[in-house]
Amino acid sequence: MSEITSAKETAQADDQHASALFGEFKNVRKVFDVPGGKSVLAIEDVSFDLEQGRLVSLLGPSGCGKTTFLRIVAGLTKASSGVVQVRGEDVVMPHPEFSFMFQTPNLMPWRTVVGNILFPMEILGKNDKSAKARALEIIDLVGLNGFEDVRPAQLSGGMQQRVALCRALIHEPQLMLMDEPFGALDELTRMEMHDLLLNIRKLSNATVMFVTHSISEAVYLSDEILVFSKRPAVIADRIETRLPYPRTPELRYTQEFTELGHRAGIALGIAK
Repeated sequence: MSEITSAKETAQADDQHASALFGEFKNVRKVFDVPGGKSVLAIEDVSFDLEQGRLVSLLGPSGCGKTTFLRIVAGLTKASSGVVQVRGEDVVMPHPEFSFMFQTPNLMPWRTVVGNILFPMEILGKNDKSAKARALEIIDLVGLNGFEDVRPAQLSGGMQQRVALCRALIHEPQLMLMDEPFGALDELTRMEMHDLLLNIRKLSNATVMFVTHSISEAVYLSDEILVFSKRPAVIADRIETRLPYPRTPELRYTQEFTELGHRAGIALGIAK
């Protein structure tokens, strides 16, 4: 039985989101120094707990500090003050059990699909036969069969993002950090990627932190939405979606979905 198949059977239960504390963020603040001896307060005060297996969206306007906060959680940027802990340990540098997915795929053009996916395993010194087998398994999961030896220039934008998603999954991360990964895609492709992400999250039971400025995307994907205010960022609202799984396209047209989107719009200051 494959690793992914095993993960399917252990994560298929309806009550898949354990309440165990996974991440703890208290009074996180970030100040950037800028030329001329001045400073910019990007994040004023962000505090929340992250539960194991949950998908939490950071929703807010461009430039409000969402990506900065995500980079702090990833260990790519240091907070000016506050507590940033994952599984009880301070985050001080990038962690091998985290993955980070950007808005652009950032694939290496000279590498094949398989070569790009296996790159993290090369960095970790684990690029063996089992890694290759897992790569092929994930390729099958995201519907890229037959494209294993194709280079990025021959792929559509949506297919490139599927490769980037495979690369983010190859080392079985405990935490997936995603910075508007579907923002550049057309609406139909984006909706397909939403369902793919939810399926993968269910199979892997990974915890996900997802940055977006799309209200509908946040509502559709999330267990919880953290609405960021304009810079300097504070959390303007915390919204538990409580929407049923599996999520389907029809959900987008329900009253419950509309009401959640309206509440998020109020927190963003674009609705009353």
